[in-house]
Amino acid sequence: MDQEHIAGPAGDGEGAGRRRFLAIATAAATAAGLGAVAGCGGGDDGADRLGGAGGSAAPGGKPSGASAQGFDVKAENAKQGHADWPVTKAGPARAIEGFADKVSVLPGESFGLHVSTTAPRFTVSAYRMGWYGGARARLVWRSEALPGARQPEHTVDPGTRMVRTRWARTTTVETKDWPEGCYLLRLDAQGGEGQRFVPMTVRSAATAGRTVVVNAVATWQAYNRWGGYGSYDGPSGGYASRSLAVTFDRPYEYDDGAGLFLVYEAPLIALAERLGIPLAYATTTDVAREKRLLEGAAAVLSLGHDEYWSPDQRAHFTAARDAGTNIAVLGANCCFRRIRLEASDLGPDRTLVCYKSSYDQDPGFKRGHPATVDFRSAPGADPESSLLGVIYDGYPVDAPYVVTNPGHWLFEGTGARAGDRFEHLVGVEYDKVNTGFPTPRPIEILAHSPVVCEGRPSHQDTAYYTVASGAGVFATGTMRWVEALDATGDGRSGRNHGLDARSGALTTRVTENLLRVLAEGPAGRSHPAQDNVKAVYGGS
Repeated sequence: MDQEHIAGPAGDGEGAGRRRFLAIATAAATAAGLGAVAGCGGGDDGADRLGGAGGSAAPGGKPSGASAQGFDVKAENAKQGHADWPVTKAGPARAIEGFADKVSVLPGESFGLHVSTTAPRFTVSAYRMGWYGGARARLVWRSEALPGARQPEHTVDPGTRMVRTRWARTTTVETKDWPEGCYLLRLDAQGGEGQRFVPMTVRSAATAGRTVVVNAVATWQAYNRWGGYGSYDGPSGGYASRSLAVTFDRPYEYDDGAGLFLVYEAPLIALAERLGIPLAYATTTDVAREKRLLEGAAAVLSLGHDEYWSPDQRAHFTAARDAGTNIAVLGANCCFRRIRLEASDLGPDRTLVCYKSSYDQDPGFKRGHPATVDFRSAPGADPESSLLGVIYDGYPVDAPYVVTNPGHWLFEGTGARAGDRFEHLVGVEYDKVNTGFPTPRPIEILAHSPVVCEGRPSHQDTAYYTVASGAGVFATGTMRWVEALDATGDGRSGRNHGLDARSGALTTRVTENLLRVLAEGPAGRSHPAQDNVKAVYGGS
């Protein structure tokens, strides 16, 4: 976060702070991806793990897994999974790595892979990520052995410090018979010399009647430091050396090429696919580009770390809400940065521009585009709370999650009681309800957790509000929510911050309750919010 552009909370020191953040967030994420979703063994498992009397079915009927467009998530996840999908032999640096020349494709479309490797040959395996009985992936396609070559060294644009690769296309991948969904392509160098991932989304052409999973690819790219530069710092580690623009035309550095997918998205996708609700798939760039993509959707999901939004993406989310589409924000610090998408050498919307505090140096701003600053900041301030209900309040924290409203329908079956604490569930960034910013009403606070952020006392809030269209909007207020879905407390995950099985059970059951209700249509009609801000915060 830019310290000078955070209204209220302390800043995070940008470069060094964000490196610490990524180190914490992504360590051993692949191992975490192998763990089962907490509570996945049965509908009452969450209540049993919490020691509550619960056990009641989640509210709302369970819709069919088949969508109006014909994709049946239940049938897909009934297929044989392949648990051998993780990278287990990363190999030496630069042994093999690559990127796709499209962020997403429709089923049946092709895309190019740009691969650099020291091995003479390599293969590509396409894994669709889901539930699959706990295997978490299904092998959909594997290439023959392809000739490998080392691509040229990258360059750095002197003006924006954007890393450029200009690698040649290595191969073209056809997606015939690939079902919609989120994919990891695994590159395997010949002789076991290295493995790396390349993410790909096979997006849905329409989303009517479905819950839309939105991969936060803009945020993945902003945090990507492949080539030594990202949106937070450069090789020197200083904020002043950050990239002012970053491109999708390069591999992802984190999690063996998976970006932030394994930490902040894969556990939620596994849970949603296990439930069998009708799902659709898109990326943040798809939502920004296609004005009508969310038309008729039952719900749209912003996953664990979804910080960088274009004005078009925000406008399309807001229009969907106002037409009755539910929204779930399953992280924190969402919709914080205002970005602009521009073309790269390989195609449209492949360059992410975000000048932050240097917006007045942005040629696009000088041509009349919105300033690429935080949404809440001038010029053109538009705080994220008007859409989310909550607003980002600070970093870093590590605090217990405190249940305030255990009788809420979202806590059904958890056995949670008022004042119950779930250690380490609040972090590393958090949001709160702050009516000093635009805040939709009525809004309910479900959890109100004391935190101390760099010496400043505050609170984290989980909140739910409803609007006249009938849409319900839910925000967890903590970035660890999706991570906690994998928390087991048995040592299988090396990056769960001390989260235990109780946290995994709580977040799993609440998320199940949430997804089932949102999938039924405008949640505010059957589950209207009951405003309790005064009761929680006091005053008027």
